[in-house]
Amino acid sequence: MPRHLLSMADLDAGAIRTILDTATQMQDVQRREVKKIPTLRGRTIINLFFEDSTRTRSSFEIAGKWMSADTINITGKGSSASKGESLRDTVRTIDAMGVDALVIRHGASGAAHQVAGWVDAHVINAGDGTHEHPTQALLDAYTMEQRLGSLEGKHVAIVGDLTHSRVVRSNLISLRRLGADVTLVAPPTLMPSGIGAWSAAEGFTLSHDLDAVLGGKGSGEAARPVDALMMLRVQKERMSGGFFPTAREYTVGYGLTRDRLNRLCDANPEIVICHPGPMNRGLEISADAADAAQSLVLDQVSAGVAVRMSVLYHLLAGEESPTESGATSEGSAA
Repeated sequence: MPRHLLSMADLDAGAIRTILDTATQMQDVQRREVKKIPTLRGRTIINLFFEDSTRTRSSFEIAGKWMSADTINITGKGSSASKGESLRDTVRTIDAMGVDALVIRHGASGAAHQVAGWVDAHVINAGDGTHEHPTQALLDAYTMEQRLGSLEGKHVAIVGDLTHSRVVRSNLISLRRLGADVTLVAPPTLMPSGIGAWSAAEGFTLSHDLDAVLGGKGSGEAARPVDALMMLRVQKERMSGGFFPTAREYTVGYGLTRDRLNRLCDANPEIVICHPGPMNRGLEISADAADAAQSLVLDQVSAGVAVRMSVLYHLLAGEESPTESGATSEGSAA
């Protein structure tokens, strides 16, 4: 394992597999009546979030506490950054207190990489601007594998606001390294700059036609069946211009509507639906799709704790196996 987790590019296929396999053991802790193991006792983890978050911050906090680490949450509004202190001074101040790990979310792309160069603590990127969100990609892969088995050769379509998404960048690296075939779908205005060259180099597919990818009505030749469909949130808070005419037109062209859901399930009853959250119900995903039996949205939330426990374990717990360190032993619960 690398010293920090800043990008999915830090992990090769073997490291990804190690984290996912350990997460399977960590998820057993979630099923216990007493959810506490001593694996990280004596370690201190700071969750430093300069952007709002429910899922990521809470799951990192729960992960740390279930592993007996001292976990402290600091928000941008609750730190000296709100008084004008620089990011460098903020993180160096925290690091000087002797913390072991710093989990950081920041609105600037590349912020986590900068922080890693300023501190001695382990740094985990919990989302930096529109760049990456590696633990989200890991939990997405874990969730899909729990339902689909190996992702080798599976077809995953990722649909929506690709330009502003940090999730898609991490997922592309993760899914391709696990052997999945990936198709990205978005209107031309929401396709990231330079994505064509990346597509040619890495072997994933681009499309502006969701129905053609899903095998919709009037799409011509039969599309390759989609095994997993990931809908991305339209990030209106990051949009400064008109990326699509109206919300209604976006839903008609790129939303997972009730009609598309029915056609998908008829074509492949085993398809799974993912969304990293939070969801804009009625925009990129209908309520029927979000709550369907094929939806893994809540499974993703549950997997987030197990996967982040695994990441913290591999960064902080040394070379012992999870069993030896008490991660899977019922009798070792504190």
